[in-house]
Amino acid sequence: MQALNLPNYPFKIVENEGKLKIFDPLRKRYLVLTPEEWVRQHFIQFLVKEKGFPGGLFSIEHKVKHHQRSGRYDALCLDRHGRPLFLLECKAPEVAIGSASFDQVLRYNQSIGAPFLALTNGMDHYVIRVDFQEREMKFLPELPDFEYLAQQIEAR
Repeated sequence: MQALNLPNYPFKIVENEGKLKIFDPLRKRYLVLTPEEWVRQHFIQFLVKEKGFPGGLFSIEHKVKHHQRSGRYDALCLDRHGRPLFLLECKAPEVAIGSASFDQVLRYNQSIGAPFLALTNGMDHYVIRVDFQEREMKFLPELPDFEYLAQQIEAR
């Protein structure tokens, strides 16, 4: 698989029935190794190992419905009180992050209400803070760690 703009992690990869599969340590099962899954696994490991996100607070690939449309978000990390904290949308490395990607994560977040969003294709990463009271979004220069994000929402 393609090298990403993220640290390397020792993933368990096997071939099964002619398909490569990667072990997801949070869901504790092997998944088909698509380019998007490669990005998702790297970014989640980055969140857990480098940014202190507790693995047990993640919800991965769950259905979200907004108005008459439905989709499936890549990952959502809750805070320690079970509230949405951080919504992650991943794309394959060859997919440029553009307005359609931002629209998608914002549409999902209208139902979820996470104060922090991230979009990544493994090469480019965007982190956004959503201020629901002021109805504005702010791009962050880097991804803060879990404790900082949790403190930010405790302060509101």
